[in-house]
Amino acid sequence: MAESELTTVARPYARAAFSQALEQAAGLENWSRMLAMLAATVEQSTVNQALDNPLLTTQDKANLLLGVMGEELSDYGQNFVNVLAEYNRIALLPQISETYELMKSNHEKTMQVEVVSAFEIGARDEKKLAGALKEKLQREIILTSSVDSDLLGGVVIRAEDTVIDNSVRGKLEKLSQVLN
Repeated sequence: MAESELTTVARPYARAAFSQALEQAAGLENWSRMLAMLAATVEQSTVNQALDNPLLTTQDKANLLLGVMGEELSDYGQNFVNVLAEYNRIALLPQISETYELMKSNHEKTMQVEVVSAFEIGARDEKKLAGALKEKLQREIILTSSVDSDLLGGVVIRAEDTVIDNSVRGKLEKLSQVLN
């Protein structure tokens, strides 16, 4: 299935988790944590291979995931896993988690922004960038930065589904495409 199709199928499950989270005290953070852990667990190669075993029933798959997660899941989280298993949707957990996080960000008026640069960005520059983005986007900005020396210079900014590539490597790749 294409990535967009996976996201479309995952959306109702993310909405259901989000609705349940809104009804609970500290629900948004709890569901965020549970879904992130479930997604990370499903993406582990050993767990993924075990879940792909055609001899396992849907209940076996749910039990496998619940066994690995132990006490990390609330009763609601455990029920959620059982429903996903029943409809053969456990593999969608990474997309469900990602979609849930977007819903949570929209609800909280926050935005996760990742800045990748060729060199270390100072705290003052991070604060300045976060302030400019907050003003432009009218949201609280949660900024994370990392260094990728392969960029040669400049930055790549990722905010939800927007990518701004102002790196030297990106510009060279664009120039190469134009020349070919």
